[in-house]
Amino acid sequence: MLTTDHAQTAQGFLADSDREFDAGDTLQASEKLWGAAAHAIMAVAQQRGLEYGTHRTLINSARQIAEAQDDDLLQSEMRVGILAAQHFHSNFYNGTMEPEDIEYDRPLVHRFVALMLALLN
Repeated sequence: MLTTDHAQTAQGFLADSDREFDAGDTLQASEKLWGAAAHAIMAVAQQRGLEYGTHRTLINSARQIAEAQDDDLLQSEMRVGILAAQHFHSNFYNGTMEPEDIEYDRPLVHRFVALMLALLN
């Protein structure tokens, strides 16, 4: 996939996750939210020549991208977004997130995706 394809997929998965949450399918919505974050990371990582082929390299690249930001608050926001996205990935398999955690973490992942996509040239 091209960088633009990853960016479009991320945006599409965000919209899909919102529809799934609204329909009450938290498991599918959780995986779509994780997918949105993952594709946003892939887009930026691809553009910067970073690895992203495995879960570990994807997360490591996301951390590198966050740490490269000059603004400490932005770095923190991005790292929190990465963690929130991983919670949703885990929730897809285990269904262990509480409704209040889902409501709290969803905007964190939306923000993370927006921040990542804003880094694209």
